[in-house]
Amino acid sequence: MARFTFRLPDIGEGIAEAEIVAWHVAVGDRVEEDQNLADMMTDKATVEMESPVSGTIVEVAGEVGEMVPIGAALVVIETEAAEAAEAVGSDEVAEQIEAENPGVEEVVAPAQAQAQAPAPAPEKVATQSVPPVAAPHPGPLGGEREAQADSVSREHRALASPAVRARAKELGVDLSQVRAAEGDRIRHADLDAYLRYGSAQGYTSDVPRAWADESVRVIGMRRRIAENMAAAKRNIPHFTYVDEIDVTALEAMRGDLNAHRGDRPKLTLLPFLIVAMCRTLPDFPMLNARYDDEAGVVTRSGRVHCGMATQTPAGLTVPVIRDAQDRNVWQLAAEITRLAEAARAGTIRSEEMGGGTITVTSLGPLGGIATTPVINRPEVAIVGPNKIVERPVFRGDDIVRAKLMNLSISCDHRVVDGWDAASFVQALRTYLETPVLLFAS
Repeated sequence: MARFTFRLPDIGEGIAEAEIVAWHVAVGDRVEEDQNLADMMTDKATVEMESPVSGTIVEVAGEVGEMVPIGAALVVIETEAAEAAEAVGSDEVAEQIEAENPGVEEVVAPAQAQAQAPAPAPEKVATQSVPPVAAPHPGPLGGEREAQADSVSREHRALASPAVRARAKELGVDLSQVRAAEGDRIRHADLDAYLRYGSAQGYTSDVPRAWADESVRVIGMRRRIAENMAAAKRNIPHFTYVDEIDVTALEAMRGDLNAHRGDRPKLTLLPFLIVAMCRTLPDFPMLNARYDDEAGVVTRSGRVHCGMATQTPAGLTVPVIRDAQDRNVWQLAAEITRLAEAARAGTIRSEEMGGGTITVTSLGPLGGIATTPVINRPEVAIVGPNKIVERPVFRGDDIVRAKLMNLSISCDHRVVDGWDAASFVQALRTYLETPVLLFAS
């Protein structure tokens, strides 16, 4: 018997350490060659660590959430080979692992990797028959039964609508104890007054008022999100500009296009907004940029690589639509759908998760009056469309219905001035309020 030390290999350029987000083995487990040992998260992706040998696990590096430096021992495996040599140098180990275990699979969502872990066997629960509770034998006087019957009778006599009766029953309130403010009919306001002032003994409800505290470790993707958001707010002096845009004509055009879309994806507002941004950004190059604050260099991009904030079971991710300036609304809609589905399923590739030049974030149907989005560092701007609402507006001397939407933009005040941000939104307004311009050459 011999021991083989599997050290964490170099799993990415510039990566000094990785976080343990899931263990698939424990001390004492038997593993086979190429079996998944653990999931390690780098800055952008989760990497599955596969065993280069078969044997029994005798040591593991640490617990979920701990960081492991590149070259440090990840697991120690007791092998049956007589000549198994213990790995000592990280370079030699990296070469050995690369030769014996070529290629690793990268995913984004650690929740998916954790879901693949073998589930514990269900415990057998002994069942025990419970004898039925015998009904109380009525006493000779029947005083308690008479009191209950009298209470039910008085509640039945109380005048109230079926809705009030249903609400009182749900809250466990005896309507015979509630007094009507006007006349003999009990209304919702009377029930509210009773609950607020007149119920000396309180009332019972099936809805729990409290629940158990729960401590949740911030690890994996949630830790990365926390670190990135903290770094963005710590290093970037944000400012947010919000303006109202009339999207009545745009919504009418979107409805017409969707009615004749055939087998193409359904159009949301986002493809139109991205097309408008691509038409506008050449005149505002400072917004389509990345700022290296350590080097003091702003790189203005000649292409629009549009980040798309996407909520997933593992947390917020930002896949990137490459070369958005070369895509029409149908192509953008298809790419938005593809990237969102891949991000939520945890199958998105690491190269689709970086290199953005500007980001769009939207709460979709949840909407909101206005947002102050956090910039996706090292970008310098993020655009956020908000909820579309229908309101009356003046057009000349007439009052008409209009569909209005607030559009938010947050910018890095170190390199973007407020005038530039406001001018950019006003240029977007022209395209969104006159959507035919989006399709003009």
